[in-house]
Amino acid sequence: MTVLDTLTKALAGGRVQVVDLTHTLDPDFPVIVLPAEFGQCARFRMDEVSAYDHRGPAWKWHNISMSEHTGTHFDAPIHWVTGRDVANGSTDAIDPAAFIGPVCVIDCSVGAAADEDYTLQPAEIEAWEAAHGPIPAGAWVLMRTDWSRRQGAEYLNLRADGAHSPGPSPNAVRALLDRGIIGFGTECVGTDAGQAAHFDPPYPAHAMLHGAGKYGLQCLKNLDKLPPTGAVLICPPLKIRGGTGSPLRVLALVEEIA
Repeated sequence: MTVLDTLTKALAGGRVQVVDLTHTLDPDFPVIVLPAEFGQCARFRMDEVSAYDHRGPAWKWHNISMSEHTGTHFDAPIHWVTGRDVANGSTDAIDPAAFIGPVCVIDCSVGAAADEDYTLQPAEIEAWEAAHGPIPAGAWVLMRTDWSRRQGAEYLNLRADGAHSPGPSPNAVRALLDRGIIGFGTECVGTDAGQAAHFDPPYPAHAMLHGAGKYGLQCLKNLDKLPPTGAVLICPPLKIRGGTGSPLRVLALVEEIA
């Protein structure tokens, strides 16, 4: 029996389960809001073309439009100025092997519940490794905060001084890069904390990860259904020519624990 035979039988038999880490795309799902002087991210829009009627008697379909960075989405290196010269840095040019890999989930939900501006620190990464083993090179690291349980205005959590939401500290991003991760994901509207404009460097997840040719995932959900280690992440973005990112459906394969 081949490795793939074993996997397909495990999926069919329920020993490996598929966990959907994706929010449903709809016009009400919040998108990042930038200062008014900048261009804005477009919400999801769906327009009916026909519905088994005079416009098309046997079929139903829609035209859709949105930003590359709407809903649960992928960030490619060229999304950020630091990654603009990264080789194969657009969604159509990334090696597809990067879209499937081991995933480590760092549970920050208690800290995020107590502090909306909570930041992941290197000490917490080290504590996670002491409990679960080293973060392997080539792994995806996801920051669980349970922020995805929020909705609407509470999800963006905007105030006069900007958004307030959890994310990684600059030193945490450096620590993850030192471990050779392939990408980093969060449950919030961005991979950076809401107040990350005030960090040094500003927006460290974007600036440092994309500058190093790494990838980002935002607006994830159901991270509480994943084990700290042992799951496999599947996250291929749309193959958009020159794409800086893409909405996508993020899945995880989780082995049933006996």
